[in-house]
Amino acid sequence: MDTNLLNNYVLKAIDAYPYDLEETVENLNYALSYESHNAYALYLMARLQAEQFGDYEKAKYYFAEALANKMDFIKVYPKYILVLIWNHDYEEAQKLINFAHTVKAVGKGELLVIQAQLFECQEAYKEALKTFKKAKLFVYNNGFTSFVDSEINRVKNKIKPKKKKSSKKKENKKRKQKKNKK
Repeated sequence: MDTNLLNNYVLKAIDAYPYDLEETVENLNYALSYESHNAYALYLMARLQAEQFGDYEKAKYYFAEALANKMDFIKVYPKYILVLIWNHDYEEAQKLINFAHTVKAVGKGELLVIQAQLFECQEAYKEALKTFKKAKLFVYNNGFTSFVDSEINRVKNKIKPKKKKSSKKKENKKRKQKKNKK
């Protein structure tokens, strides 16, 4: 198979996703039929399965295949970890996060944000806050900084103690007790 033709199919699939799913699927099928181990085609097929069809098990399979064929394919790690989190595979997600930190050129800030989201899913809100704050150290643009700040505020709102509504009830009980003693 001519590599240029394979690349054309992959590029057409990339261009069509997510706006023209029919064309995306058609081009991915062509690409994978010519080379079943093409990492980019596998990666895009995994995203399609997770984001469009909600089939996380198939997505996990395609992501794992993409990484098996190209371990330094850095685009895979954040999306794969998110799929693991969405599928409640928290231990597996943590292992992949730990491994991804060892891969060159992986965005450390993005990994830390995903780590914080994993902590949040596990209801470890204080750890999530610490990790979001640490992620800000690896951020290089204002848009991402604003996003991290909004995530920090969202998590802070989750851990704020709710105002006590029972204080009025306690005051009423004390008044009744005083009346009963008289």
